[in-house]
Amino acid sequence: MLGCMRTLLTRRSGQPGTKKLLTRYGDDLICVRYRYDADRRERIKTVEIVVDRAVWQRREAPDASAPVRFRIGDEEDLLRRAVLLAGGRWDEESDTWTLSRRTATALGLSSRLCKR
Repeated sequence: MLGCMRTLLTRRSGQPGTKKLLTRYGDDLICVRYRYDADRRERIKTVEIVVDRAVWQRREAPDASAPVRFRIGDEEDLLRRAVLLAGGRWDEESDTWTLSRRTATALGLSSRLCKR
């Protein structure tokens, strides 16, 4: 087991100190770290390499102005008043309140949002 080590130098792929490892790992080499173990009095060279690549698509952020639905308990009068002052609307059919996502988040209602 390795003792307490400090990383004092990190080199990105292609920088001096990575040339030999770059020929070994190619494009999979991300960086080389030089770590120092004070207890054992040794320098350890570690590499960070890519072991898997997969296609990734970024999820679109939800529209902040889009209306969201949430519930407020019967005993939460102060919260209900705050929602009303912020422009919230009560929907009797679904038994939920409606407010813009931005405003609902500002009021701390993110955990109460209803799934569609």
